[in-house]
Amino acid sequence: MTASSAQPSGVLKALIAPELAGVDQVIQQRLASDVALVNQIAQYIVNAGGKRVRPQLVLLVAGALGFKGPERFELAAVVEFIHTATLLHDDVVDESDLRRGRQTANAVFGNAASVLVGDFLYSRAFQMMVSVERMRVLEVLADATNVIAQGEVLQLMNMHDPDITVDDYFRVIRYKTARLFEASARLGAILAEADTVAEESCAELGDALGVAFQLVDDLLDYGGSTAELGKNVGDDLREGKPTYPLLVALERANASERELLRAVIREGGATQLEAVLAVIQRCDALEATRQAALEHVERGRRCVLALPASTHREALLELLAQSVARVS
Repeated sequence: MTASSAQPSGVLKALIAPELAGVDQVIQQRLASDVALVNQIAQYIVNAGGKRVRPQLVLLVAGALGFKGPERFELAAVVEFIHTATLLHDDVVDESDLRRGRQTANAVFGNAASVLVGDFLYSRAFQMMVSVERMRVLEVLADATNVIAQGEVLQLMNMHDPDITVDDYFRVIRYKTARLFEASARLGAILAEADTVAEESCAELGDALGVAFQLVDDLLDYGGSTAELGKNVGDDLREGKPTYPLLVALERANASERELLRAVIREGGATQLEAVLAVIQRCDALEATRQAALEHVERGRRCVLALPASTHREALLELLAQSVARVS
């Protein structure tokens, strides 16, 4: 089965549903705060219907390597809290008003409250890490959160810069998106006390899935719909983000098209969205982005196949297939 031909079999849904129920139970317990507004905002964002892909990675890798202890629920909840904290902060920085099909927390509760509740979720996540009593877990997650923060700063520096390279782009998405995927898969291996080779292979799986996931998100910003995205189409363009579809189009465009794209990246705004979409379509940049995502899915698939045969391994293959199913 190749990445491009992988078809969901239903193994993932059947296997992961009861596992995620255990994670959700931990999330509800750990969200509790004496401060009413903290509870209100945290519940609002955590219950917004996210895919829980990062927690799924923790659970599936741990299961594939034979670990069934309750710590897997705690660490799956930790990575979801870290992810949620980054969303709260991202939406403030990006001035976003729509996520997962509804108003962002900052649009409802204000920027200050959203940032502070993001801080609460980060600090609660670190409290939970300590409870697992494994120094390696603390090391992996402390490094990941630091790299994610650096990735956010790099993205901010790259905004409105039409001279960003593809390498610059991949550095940002590996820092701000793929690193938490990598950490999630690595945590599953650590819980199972896997050897160094197996742990690094699982980390590569996480990185591959994270890169593919972000490439698909960036593709859908130009080739999807608001309903598919759960946010406004063209948000990346409005914010002046030079993502992969734009970078491919810049490489393939003629002189006048390149001038248009460079101007739009510098100025931001979505007033030229239709013109930009036409250039992207002519340059076949969306298909190039899809192919790039499939290459990373294939890289992840090779890592999964190195794991012992099991239903958890089949579910991981299905999770990889689903990451690009939105654009297949």
